[in-house]
Amino acid sequence: MARLTAVREAVGSGPLLYGDWNCGATALTAIRLAQAVRDLDIMLEQPCESLEACAEVRRASGLPMKIDEAGHDLASLLRAHELGCMDVVALKLSKFGGISALRRARDLCLHLGTMMVVEDTWGSDIATAAVAHMAVSTPKKFLLNACDLSGYVAPHVAADGPRRENARLKPSEEPGLGVTPDVGVLGEPAAVFA
Repeated sequence: MARLTAVREAVGSGPLLYGDWNCGATALTAIRLAQAVRDLDIMLEQPCESLEACAEVRRASGLPMKIDEAGHDLASLLRAHELGCMDVVALKLSKFGGISALRRARDLCLHLGTMMVVEDTWGSDIATAAVAHMAVSTPKKFLLNACDLSGYVAPHVAADGPRRENARLKPSEEPGLGVTPDVGVLGEPAAVFA
């Protein structure tokens, strides 16, 4: 409670602020904290492991909820929507199993009217290029943000990876993802298929 209060005071009103438990709270603990900070204008992120417990927290607190770890396929997105606990969802490239599955999840969220964060669990230049393309193809009113995870990773595996312009991630306009992996950096392949 003290941390959320301090952060809200530091950033002032306006910016979206959310508390992320990474599934680490019980419903009781999350409800008690949420009720104590309800006046701070915050969003909760995946306080509990199950969607049902997150829905219980959402109903009891009245605070918006971002689903993260429990949103991993179309069925879980539909269940979260049905339970009324998915105001925002984190769509992660690797969690959904690639760009085609992520696109299906994104399109379902558009149909449901759900805000999205498009990202990955972590990311190389290649994963970040895919995330950037997915984000730029998502209508702005449904995109909360996209994460530039390649900025945290070294070494870079594609010198022509996504660029940053004016604090924004800009995808390549080249064919495909627009990146050329540096095979020397990647090392020997784990398997070769002919």
